[in-house]
Amino acid sequence: MRVLVVEDNEAMSDAVERGLVAEGFAVDVADNGVDGLWRAREFTYDLILLDIMLPAMNGYEVCRTIRSEGNTTPVLMLTAKDGEFDIAEGLDFGADDYLTKPFSFVVLVARIRALLRRTNPTPGLTTITVGDLTVDPTTRRCTLRGETVEFTPREYSMLETLTRRVGEPLTRGELLNHVWGADYEGGSNVVDVYIGYLRKKLSPRPDGSPLIETVRGIGYRIVDS
Repeated sequence: MRVLVVEDNEAMSDAVERGLVAEGFAVDVADNGVDGLWRAREFTYDLILLDIMLPAMNGYEVCRTIRSEGNTTPVLMLTAKDGEFDIAEGLDFGADDYLTKPFSFVVLVARIRALLRRTNPTPGLTTITVGDLTVDPTTRRCTLRGETVEFTPREYSMLETLTRRVGEPLTRGELLNHVWGADYEGGSNVVDVYIGYLRKKLSPRPDGSPLIETVRGIGYRIVDS
């Protein structure tokens, strides 16, 4: 899951970024509304955390603009303004939820997961099943042939990204951006390393075929049986 944090308070954005990365999210950060709007236009995110009082362009305008352009990415507004009219205005501009500062990080993550469940493209879907593999995005629990498989947050994020686009080849660049974020400065070989970790934990099917295939010249895909 990839999240954009638009927040001008450096201490706040750093804390949120560290916490979300520890939870397995890929995080991009913008410290003003103009940069946040540019990132929302240029990259694909699963959710946007958007402060209201931002330099250059406030959060209301960022939200209004992306909605007017057809961007339906869930928006969770983070702000110190807690008046009922402020909340109503944020929702009227297209925000999906509203969290007042200071907030508990546990509550923030719970709100994010609730928003992601509500905006799942397949209504009523609580688990993703690919052959003998089942992934539950709500609990982040994975089972293979009925047995629980443990993953690190980063491994889980890559696995979920692949399972949400089952059968579709994903390039190393797509996986890198979605799992590590656009600001990651390392090489794309880290994707190959983590694919290796997943393959070690996801044993081949009974017929010997791998769950994760290499698509020569492109990248990787996860395939149904």
